[in-house]
Amino acid sequence: MVPLKTRIMLAEDHAVVRRGLRMVLEAEPDMEVVAEVGDGAEAVKRGLEEDVDLAVMDITMPRLTGLHAARELHSRRPKLRILMLSMHENERYLYEALKAGASGYVLKTVADRDLVEAVRAAMRGEKFLYPGAVTPLIEDFLHRARQDLPVREQEVVKLVAEGYTNKQIAETLVISGKTVERHRANILEKLGMRDRVELTRYAIRQGLIQP
Repeated sequence: MVPLKTRIMLAEDHAVVRRGLRMVLEAEPDMEVVAEVGDGAEAVKRGLEEDVDLAVMDITMPRLTGLHAARELHSRRPKLRILMLSMHENERYLYEALKAGASGYVLKTVADRDLVEAVRAAMRGEKFLYPGAVTPLIEDFLHRARQDLPVREQEVVKLVAEGYTNKQIAETLVISGKTVERHRANILEKLGMRDRVELTRYAIRQGLIQP
C-alpha cells in the first residue's frame, strides 16, 4: 500500500538547520519527517530502513560526506529518492550529486522556496535542479557531444540535417552506403537521439548549418 505521506529523513549536521527544514516540510499535508540524523554514516544506516521514502542530505557532513552517503544508499537501495542540499552553487558538486544517484540538488539559501517542490518532483521520478543549474548542464552536454564526434561524423550530421539521403552522403564523402549507415547509428547512439529531426536541431545548435 502506498503511504499517504512522503516519509522523509533529514541528514544535516546543524540542528538549527534541521529544525527549519522540518518546519518547511511538515507544513505540507503530504510530507512527514520520520528521521533526523547528523552525519553521513548515520544517514546510510537510517536510509536503508523501509520507512524512509526520501532522504534530504547536506553535501558536507561529518564521518561520511553527503555524496559518499548518497552513492552508498543508491547502490544498496536504488528505489530510495535522494535530494542533496548545499550552500554551494557549484557545477562540480551538482555533477557529482547527479552521478551519485541524487534526484535533485537544492540550494540551502532558497530551501524554504524550493525544497517542497523538489520533494514532489523526486517522488514523481523527475529531476529537480535549481534554475541556474540548467545552463551549465546544457553547455557541458553540447561541449562533450561536439568533442565526442570526429570530423567525419560531424560531416555526416551536417549532410543529414541538410536532407541528403544515405546514397547522396556516400557519394559526397566518397564512402560506401554501409559506412554511412554505421556513422549514422554511431552518431545517434552517442548523442542519445532518435531521428533526423533531432540531428537537425543538434546541427543548428552546433553551428553546422543555418536555421
